[in-house]
Amino acid sequence: MFVSHIGPALILSGHGRKAGFPAEFMGAVSDGHASILFATLAGVSLALLTGGSRPHDGVARRRDRALIAVRAAILFVLGMALAQFSTEVVVILPFYALCFLLALPLLRLPPGFLAVLAAAWAVAGPVMSFFIRREVEGDVGTIGGTLKFSDLTSWPEARSGLLRLLLEGTYPVMTWMPLVLAGVAVGRLDLRSAAIRLRLLAAGAALAVVGSGGSWLALHVFGGLQAIQPTLDFMRPVAAGLGRDPLELMERSHLGTVPTDTPARLLLDGPHSGTPFEIVGSGGCALAVLALCLLAGDRHRTLLAPLTAVGALSLTTYTAQVVTLRFLPSAQALAAHPWVPLLGFVLAAVVFCGLWRRFLGRGPLERLMHWTSTRASAALAGPGAARRATSSRSSSLR
Repeated sequence: MFVSHIGPALILSGHGRKAGFPAEFMGAVSDGHASILFATLAGVSLALLTGGSRPHDGVARRRDRALIAVRAAILFVLGMALAQFSTEVVVILPFYALCFLLALPLLRLPPGFLAVLAAAWAVAGPVMSFFIRREVEGDVGTIGGTLKFSDLTSWPEARSGLLRLLLEGTYPVMTWMPLVLAGVAVGRLDLRSAAIRLRLLAAGAALAVVGSGGSWLALHVFGGLQAIQPTLDFMRPVAAGLGRDPLELMERSHLGTVPTDTPARLLLDGPHSGTPFEIVGSGGCALAVLALCLLAGDRHRTLLAPLTAVGALSLTTYTAQVVTLRFLPSAQALAAHPWVPLLGFVLAAVVFCGLWRRFLGRGPLERLMHWTSTRASAALAGPGAARRATSSRSSSLR
């Protein structure tokens, strides 16, 4: 996330300069993959929150649903506030919140069914989005962005904001839901099992190959490149000025979806393109990263404790990053030392979260989220859930 938002490649490109190999490589690895990993982990979190491999039932299930709904509402409002405050980051939280709500009816499904549903949605969702947007937009442009409070001042603005969440934004729900569902399926497995972790790693690697390799075959072997050749020719002078290949420039110029001029755009695999190949390939990368982190976490628990602390305070870290970026100097001022902001963000996050986690436990925003959602969900779910929530809090304090 930090590399995507404040990495040296981004700073230098904003100053009209090309970064060297390390910065370009880090930017290419993180671009698009960071947010897709974020969405996949959202699904894993939903599964763990509702019982993991042994899903809750009865009163506990009602409490879980109320808890998730309340947390979604909090994230939605916080996300709009951050989006209104900062123009530096396309805030993911409103999309995140809507995915939480849409996942609620599906949390009871077994992991195998969820995996099949996620696979089907990964292919059908981007295709349906493409043709719906073609009818709604009436042109070849895409909107990008997220939802702000200012989008709710009138019905046309609200309608446009809702379309951004569902179809046209940087993290459109219609094409990103399979990532959340895949995460829920993974969270329903016994993630303590070494065999499960290795299968997850293999499946993730295979999906990554299918996504990237399938896109390459569709473009270069089965004629997809010819269908987008007019656009490539149009972009060639700009690409030459930037020292890039036109296809590479096209694949790296999206804001969540592809333009609707030709269905051949769906064959691309660029970051934030929202195509079936990106969802499958980057989703596979997310599963592989999760498996590797699980394997490394058991072997190097002490060494990785600072990173674990940052993960435990992820909402606080994300919010602090969005707020801090609002006050940073321009790319021109940072270009003299492009690595300093990234290293500063990483060091500050590790030190702050490590100390807070060690001495104070749950993070400040995480604590507020837990306190608010636990009490609100207990009230919404009924007396039985309230007693269970109270008992759970007492046990955790002991």
